[in-house]
Amino acid sequence: MKISLNWLKDYIDLTGISDEEVISNLTMSGLEVEDYEDQAKLYDKFIIAYVKEKDKHPNADKLSLCKLTDGKVDYQVVCGAPNVAAGQRVVFAKEGAIVPNGGFQIKKAKLRGIESFGMICSESELNLSDDHSGIIVLDDSYEIGKSFAEAFGLNDVVLEIGITPNRPDALSHIGVARDLAAIFNRELKIPKVELKESAQDVNTEAAIEIIDAVDCPRYTAKVVKGVKIKESPEWMKRRLKAIGLRPINNVVDITNYVMYEAGQPLHAFDLDKVGGKKIIVRKAGADNKFVTLDSKERVIEAESLMICDGNKPVAVAGVMGGENSEISAQTENILIESAYFNPSSIRKTSKRLGLSTDASYRYERGCDPNNTLYVAERAAQLMAELGEGTILKGSIDVYPEKINEKTVRLRESRTFRILGYKIEREKIKNIILNLGMKIIAEEEDVFKILIPTYRPDIEREIDVIEEIARIHGYENIPAVERIANSLDAKIDESEFIEKARNTATSLGFYEILNNSLISEKAAELMGKSIQVLNYQSADMSNLRTSLLQGMLQTISKNIKVGEKNLRLFETGNVFIKKADIIKSFDDFSESTKLILAITGSDAEKEWHSKERAIDFYDLKGLVDSFLGNLFQNSALRDSYNEESDSIYSYYYTKESGKETVGSGGKIKKELLKQFDINQDVYCFEFDVDKLKSLLNIKSKFKELLRFPKIERDFAFIFDKNISNSEIKDYILSCKSKLLKNVRLFDLFESETFGSAKRSLAYSLEFYDENKTLTDEEVDKEFTELTLSVKKKFNAELRGI
Repeated sequence: MKISLNWLKDYIDLTGISDEEVISNLTMSGLEVEDYEDQAKLYDKFIIAYVKEKDKHPNADKLSLCKLTDGKVDYQVVCGAPNVAAGQRVVFAKEGAIVPNGGFQIKKAKLRGIESFGMICSESELNLSDDHSGIIVLDDSYEIGKSFAEAFGLNDVVLEIGITPNRPDALSHIGVARDLAAIFNRELKIPKVELKESAQDVNTEAAIEIIDAVDCPRYTAKVVKGVKIKESPEWMKRRLKAIGLRPINNVVDITNYVMYEAGQPLHAFDLDKVGGKKIIVRKAGADNKFVTLDSKERVIEAESLMICDGNKPVAVAGVMGGENSEISAQTENILIESAYFNPSSIRKTSKRLGLSTDASYRYERGCDPNNTLYVAERAAQLMAELGEGTILKGSIDVYPEKINEKTVRLRESRTFRILGYKIEREKIKNIILNLGMKIIAEEEDVFKILIPTYRPDIEREIDVIEEIARIHGYENIPAVERIANSLDAKIDESEFIEKARNTATSLGFYEILNNSLISEKAAELMGKSIQVLNYQSADMSNLRTSLLQGMLQTISKNIKVGEKNLRLFETGNVFIKKADIIKSFDDFSESTKLILAITGSDAEKEWHSKERAIDFYDLKGLVDSFLGNLFQNSALRDSYNEESDSIYSYYYTKESGKETVGSGGKIKKELLKQFDINQDVYCFEFDVDKLKSLLNIKSKFKELLRFPKIERDFAFIFDKNISNSEIKDYILSCKSKLLKNVRLFDLFESETFGSAKRSLAYSLEFYDENKTLTDEEVDKEFTELTLSVKKKFNAELRGI
């Protein structure tokens, strides 16, 4: 983005600060000055000269021999322009001048045998316009001998600043001036708006209705009547040209000027062309064709946000206005639009249309929702001054739900800890205040700070610390004379993941690595997904909610090239959306997962053995081996679920206390078909953070049992809707001191039981640590338990 240094000085006093200091400090603070143009140097040795004489060249019909003066010295110049004449004031390039258009240096030369000591310039040669039909002829107000740059006000320094996407506040002269005010600790001067309004109320001439308040949270309008459309004054045209804009007329120029001044895009409607004198903000719907200001008919998707009047669309919201309501030479009454649009909505519309404008560029990054009224009034004030218009009383400001400033707590001690060096408390306060933040409470170590809405990038304490560091100056970080290395044990955050990878590899698994961006359809299989704001492809539009989708894609690709027997694993982060709209880090979760997957055959067919397809027990065995190699004592409990869900035909979980550490099973055929897989796949996905917590479980020595165990078995016919875990938990809840373990060892279904019944057989283990049990003692406990289970579940005893 281009920034004019002369323009910048309207908002901050840079007296005593050189251009080089400004450029250096902006770059060091994060607003990188990628290039700059010093107009005074660009037009060095270009002056205002007077043509004293003009004669015909003795050796050329189309050339003239002119004598010029700068008031002190006369110059002989050969000129080929048809409009040169004696008595004119012109722009003269002396020897040594470098012509901006072409970059060649003016030297003494002989043209058709006559020496020439310079060049009389056209607008094209000076890069003022494309006009090269003749030389520039000036009026008598221009002082002879004065430098061209000074005479034309082209003594500016124009900076080309690379603005990062997180700094929408810096997309204006005031935004850049605010950073400089903080860096040099100087006052920021915001232009005051003093309106002279008529007695007529604005609501008598216009009305605003927002139908889509999600994509348009605020819409502000001012009305100016009786405006005269004409050229802008020279000072405004000069500033717009300096930053690369083409002046059009006073009204359009004012909207551009204020946008580059304050960073808020504006649009001016011809109010007399607005049907019903009413603005309606809504989705495009069935209005799918629209002619924009560039006279191109565009196809608008139904979900795109449009600005409409009572009859028709008049603008593509946040992108470009319509030809049917543009400002023309006959325009008299103006409606000024100053709105805040949802950045993601504007980004999508701009991408769909393939149309990027200065307005959409700013809206996509996020404007200040609480600055729309000031900017509308600022534009109205300029239109009244430069267009002789009358401002109607009041504003139309539709703001259904105010967007409030965020509050952040900043600890001075935390600032020191993060930066590694101390900044004076008063300096910290000055930086915070100069950046436009407010300190609403102050304690011994804590500042409670109100973050302005023009800084959407500042959400946490660490963001404020970063602002303090960059404004204080990275070059001011003190040098460390001595570095001490501690011999204490270091915590390696990646150590556990590496161990898990090595363990999986040792069990014959191959590691894969998938992109964390997948399609919306795939992402929604495992939970509410987060859509990225500026995705390049529909296949990479959402953050993954599980590692399973990527795993199935990889398995599908391998099967298609003939690799059907696979053992694969992957580690990576997954993201789950908690709220419909993400406003903070609390609205989504991020966690690290590890997935194991097997498919195909356990062993290929040999002369001495048959081929065997992988099954659920292979998965369970590999998961147990993985955990056994990873931990000495994982103390995990298995919980089985025979009922299918949206992912698994049946599955089981690994649990530690009340926490589920992982789950997996046989993938449903319906899901496999979506990935074009026609063989069984078994997967198990771990939560890595919960796995790591098992490291804290201490291994304990358990003395060997000195007395024999006694086992008893029973089998009951239960209703199918009664789960194994429910039965097992009940048995354990009513156990005596002698019953130590319960294990399901058989499940049997038969038509003789009926379709709603099944048989479950359990093995019960009894022992006493201090003595040998007798059959009578065990039989008593076993008989009571049998009767209790029969009564509790209305079960039929099948066998003992």
